[in-house]
Amino acid sequence: MKYRIEITPTALSILKNIKDRRINKAIQERIEKLIDNPDKQGKELRGELRGYRCVRAVGQRYRISYRIKDSAIIVLVVAVGLRKEGDKKDVYKLAQKMIRLRLIEPISKK
Repeated sequence: MKYRIEITPTALSILKNIKDRRINKAIQERIEKLIDNPDKQGKELRGELRGYRCVRAVGQRYRISYRIKDSAIIVLVVAVGLRKEGDKKDVYKLAQKMIRLRLIEPISKK
């Protein structure tokens, strides 16, 4: 089954601000691969980001955080960015902040 890709305005803005064309293209190509079996790619996130998944891109440096909406057959890309543990610009910190600001919806715990 093929999924449709949707990208949040925040993730799209981050992607547009990546000036290196090769990196930008590699991230976009990785996002396109989420069309097929997104639930079998990447890893499940925990804690505040429970219900979201993350895949690596561009030599393991960048992360693409996404959520799968099976009922609508959609992969929603919510954040794209560098993994910088401990840095406030870390992609996971960004996604957590987006949940707190209600820019993306938290997934209820099962």
